[in-house]
Amino acid sequence: MQIEEVKQILESKLDGCDVYPEGEGCNFQVTVVGDLFEGLRPVKKQQVVYQCLSDQIADGSIHALTIKTFTRAQWAEQQN
Repeated sequence: MQIEEVKQILESKLDGCDVYPEGEGCNFQVTVVGDLFEGLRPVKKQQVVYQCLSDQIADGSIHALTIKTFTRAQWAEQQN
């Protein structure tokens, strides 16, 4: 699986989010920034992202996935 495929899948399913993927082969790290994470617990944030890639995880296209999620305000703080 290519990094651009991961980005495209997540951006198409997570409306209004920016996706910053890294990795190669079947191991990826994704940072997802969007206000849809506002008020969600960390586990729920992870579930939202995992669900978008569940088919790729099930068929082995993605073996390992590390997820970081931020609201837009949290992301802005991280950039300073």
